[in-house]
Amino acid sequence: MIKSFGLLLVATSAFFIYGCTANKLSIPKAIDTVLISDTIQYHTVRINKEDGSILPWYSSDIGASYDTVLLLVWNFWDKMAIDSNGLKYYMNHQVWKPEHDMRGLGGDQINMALSSWALLYAYTGNMAVLENMKYLADNYLERSLSDSSYTWPWLPYPYNTDIHSGKYDGDMRNGKGVLQPDKAGNFGYELLNLYKMTGDKKYLKAAERIANTLMNHIVPGDNNKSPLPFRVNAKTGETGFLFNNNMSGKKVEFAQYTSNWTYTMMLFEEFKAFNSVNAEKYQKSFTTILNWMKAYPLKTNKWGPFFEDIPGWSDTQTNAISFGMFILKNRELFPDWKKDVKGIIEWTHKELGNKDYEKYKVEVMNEQTVYRVPGNSHSSRQASVELMYTRMSGDTTYKTNAIRTLNWATYTVANDGRNRYIRDDIWLTDGYGDYVRHYLRAMAAMPELAPSHKNRFLGTSSVITFIEYKPDFINYSVYSSATDILRLMQKPVKITCDGTELKESVDINSEGFNWKTLSAGGVLQIKHTGRKISIFFR
Repeated sequence: MIKSFGLLLVATSAFFIYGCTANKLSIPKAIDTVLISDTIQYHTVRINKEDGSILPWYSSDIGASYDTVLLLVWNFWDKMAIDSNGLKYYMNHQVWKPEHDMRGLGGDQINMALSSWALLYAYTGNMAVLENMKYLADNYLERSLSDSSYTWPWLPYPYNTDIHSGKYDGDMRNGKGVLQPDKAGNFGYELLNLYKMTGDKKYLKAAERIANTLMNHIVPGDNNKSPLPFRVNAKTGETGFLFNNNMSGKKVEFAQYTSNWTYTMMLFEEFKAFNSVNAEKYQKSFTTILNWMKAYPLKTNKWGPFFEDIPGWSDTQTNAISFGMFILKNRELFPDWKKDVKGIIEWTHKELGNKDYEKYKVEVMNEQTVYRVPGNSHSSRQASVELMYTRMSGDTTYKTNAIRTLNWATYTVANDGRNRYIRDDIWLTDGYGDYVRHYLRAMAAMPELAPSHKNRFLGTSSVITFIEYKPDFINYSVYSSATDILRLMQKPVKITCDGTELKESVDINSEGFNWKTLSAGGVLQIKHTGRKISIFFR
């Protein structure tokens, strides 16, 4: 069975959670390893000689390995060829093949890339990453939006029905004129973050239009109908569709349900601060979806659908675990958050856990119930959220397997940056936008996983607007007051915020900085009310 249901999502900014629990992760500087004759995807398997568990293919140094793989993936994306219509290949296709695969854009492909690249820019300081974000957003905005006179105006269509037309005009399965509101919400959230990064108000305006359209169509929902539909005809508002392979000739109604509303909720929550006139309406929209998520998916484990190319119902790992991440970020909204998140994690392992690699002491994660094949992005997503949960709860149940899962997912990346789904294709969703961010979130949750031989910015409660790495200093700016975390090769000699020197403090909740020494370098946490930070090493 080929992976014809490909497309994966989750968009968000960095989730900062380090320091919530004194659960120290100890990773040896050097591990006695052995290469065995077996291979996974592109590489000979490297295992820990002591216990037989899987290590990254690149080396026994976990941080150096993750860093190498992320840069390989970015470089492959960055160097991708121009297609016949003058756009980059990834603006037309969801699968990379030398002969040009003739499937169009993945439904959340642009949003995923925007999500990952925002984190990758902070991690590397590479301006090309930020420029690519603007390229993606500008082209998608120019070519994808539904007509302003339609019932559902100003929303992006997810698919280019004429592959090289340079126009996104419908849905992969249901054709022209049909869009996916959940993917629109994801795009709106990423546009809002891009506005914060660049200050360009066209992104803010586009995000607000998306938020307002979605807000105007929200209903309470029930067990069979989410507050917003999974698919809708933008012009007419029709939500019942006859799928091409539905031999009964009847319209199917599951197009009215999806549990993928994490980033739409975040979009509404954010816009309360940008539009005081509609703040109450945004709050009501947020609350309506939140109450529905609590009343239905969180209780029923009805975690589908997500993927636009499946012919019927499928529960997905991405919807479930993404909501688990939302709970961790908004614990005050969930009185029993530990139980809620653990319940989601347990459901994913029971329903979608893959034991094909048990001989390497790891269980990885399948994509969805109709395609039970382990995914590179799904597995890394699972690991990142489990490490967030570990750090915040103090429960170490999932920690060891989560790190081994990240190790396993490195094997899908070739030496040239091709990132191939196990037994499948090189998906520009799963292998790129929906891959990089999970490693960076994992490092933010447990900075010991970040490379020790480089200075790296790992996470912030705000958004990075500028960053530069120099041998003697790091300068960066954030959109608003924040708490930030970095893995550094040495302890700084001075840190300033808006030109004023910050003091070292053992209290991570007060303004200042905290330094935690590791076996090599250490972890720096900074809490600040200003926007411009300078870290000096001399």
